[in-house]
Amino acid sequence: MSLINTTIKPFKATAYHNGNFVSVSDEDLKGKWAVVVFYPADFTFVCPTELGDLADNYAEFKKMGVEVYAVSTDTHFTHKAWADASDTIRKIEYPMIGDPTQAISRNFGVLIEEEGLALRGTFVINPEGQIKVEEIHDLGIGRDAKELLRKVQAAQYVANNPGQVCPAKWTPGAETLTPSLDLVGKI
Repeated sequence: MSLINTTIKPFKATAYHNGNFVSVSDEDLKGKWAVVVFYPADFTFVCPTELGDLADNYAEFKKMGVEVYAVSTDTHFTHKAWADASDTIRKIEYPMIGDPTQAISRNFGVLIEEEGLALRGTFVINPEGQIKVEEIHDLGIGRDAKELLRKVQAAQYVANNPGQVCPAKWTPGAETLTPSLDLVGKI
């Protein structure tokens, strides 16, 4: 079942963020745009490439008023150990949430129950706490932060321009569409 346009479920967790352990809850995701990126586990293979790509593009997300949260079923202690051991993970400036109870992963529908790991799930959440983008990948398929940036830009544009929609490959400044009877069969 899709989570699109549903409100995120309540949660409380501990994250590793900029050298500290901090509390994070569903309330922290509200009031601004948020991106939540689930990944299977620390100290793995595809995960550091994705989290490093997000770190490299984090300033762009921040310029757009977006906070990024990474979540795995590891603990916040494991996130710290990974940052201490890896130059790629050390450069991360966004919160890395520990989900050892698997409740957050389960709430977002990405938990692989028999393995206790999360699928690669990406969620864009609007300031009201509603999920506007939901994308779930198999474990071997890495994601692209620049494409995620584009999706957030499109979600923000649609939110700020009622009645407008963004066609495929839309980027800021490109033409949008106004759905109407006149467009049917003409695109």
